[in-house]
Amino acid sequence: MLRLISRLDIKGKNVVKGMQFDGLRIVGKPDEMAKRYYEGGADELIFMDIVASLYGRNTILSTVSEVCKHAFIPLTVGGGLRSTECIIDCLKYGADKVALNTAAVKNPEFITEAANIFGSQSIVINIEAKRRGNKSWEALTDSGREVTGRNVIDWAKEAQERGAGEILITSIDKDGTRKGPDLALLREILPVVKIPVIVGGGIGSAADIGSLLDEGVEAVTLSALTHFGTETLSSLKNQLSIKGYRTRPKD
Repeated sequence: MLRLISRLDIKGKNVVKGMQFDGLRIVGKPDEMAKRYYEGGADELIFMDIVASLYGRNTILSTVSEVCKHAFIPLTVGGGLRSTECIIDCLKYGADKVALNTAAVKNPEFITEAANIFGSQSIVINIEAKRRGNKSWEALTDSGREVTGRNVIDWAKEAQERGAGEILITSIDKDGTRKGPDLALLREILPVVKIPVIVGGGIGSAADIGSLLDEGVEAVTLSALTHFGTETLSSLKNQLSIKGYRTRPKD
């Protein structure tokens, strides 16, 4: 059954959104938007502190704690998580899962360590994918600022083997465009991983979500499509249900 996940990219005290990880503009406050999406039917929330790795700190835990008081759905927190102590803090403040990127790329053993301590179900590997020619994508870090030389498909396979419970993959090339997801990327990654794949980047309509479901995707992240009022979660679920896709009912 499809999971519609509202993703909130956070910079300082604001939710921001740009295109292809650039040109960021303020779209709201994290607690207010999280409450709205929860009440609007989001199945999960993702909070991503997009400057935490750059500045070596995570500043959204107080917001996470506040949101958990009125949003009773799974919450994933990412950005700047460099140690098991950071993960403990996130879980203590109310997160159900954590998303790892930069620290995991630098030290893949961190995935194994975290999965062994907290369980695979708590560990999401966040992959920022940048196309590098025909059927080739590179995994970037630090919100697309740093190259790694890692092939996305190989990295996803390794993350799974090391114990990750989910893969969150976002197409940098498609991000914010609302012109459709990178299906070519998905057709390369889905056959080689067995854990759930969460897809973001380029989703511009219910039809785009349907195309992802047809490929075997279990969950999608939404930001630009709903942040700017083009669609609502309830409308998307209604459109998908009419087409015969199963969505989770609002509690």
